[in-house]
Amino acid sequence: MIIVSACLLGENCKYSGGNNKSENVIKYLEDKEYILVCPEQLGGLSTPRNPSEIITYGNKDGNDVLSGCTKVLSNKGIDVTKNFIQGAEETLKIAKEHNAKTAILKAGSPSCGYKKIYDGSFLGNKIQGMGVTAAILNKENIALLDEDDI
Repeated sequence: MIIVSACLLGENCKYSGGNNKSENVIKYLEDKEYILVCPEQLGGLSTPRNPSEIITYGNKDGNDVLSGCTKVLSNKGIDVTKNFIQGAEETLKIAKEHNAKTAILKAGSPSCGYKKIYDGSFLGNKIQGMGVTAAILNKENIALLDEDDI
């Protein structure tokens, strides 16, 4: 079983209300079992919603939202960290219930990015790091891919 970011399969759950449909991911999944998730919606955020980015304070070694040195803030300054953690935990619960060993996640997302994420400046700059859901799935040894890997 594979966990897949719903936006990659054309579900309109992206922060802007649109999607990130990937024909490569759709084709890759044709003969596989998978479950769609949107961690941000699972965390109680609406669609559309204000864009959010991970902001790191103090110790810049890593991007662990659970460490307390990092928060997820919307571009309006609203702290949505709890929503992102809740969505990540719900995604992990779904993954465990279905014995998922792999997740295909949206690159760059503050939830799903696993190579690079936006730097918190809301200027389009990316840094090495993981989104909240990606980090939690990674800690549970669930293999991570994004649409660029397919």
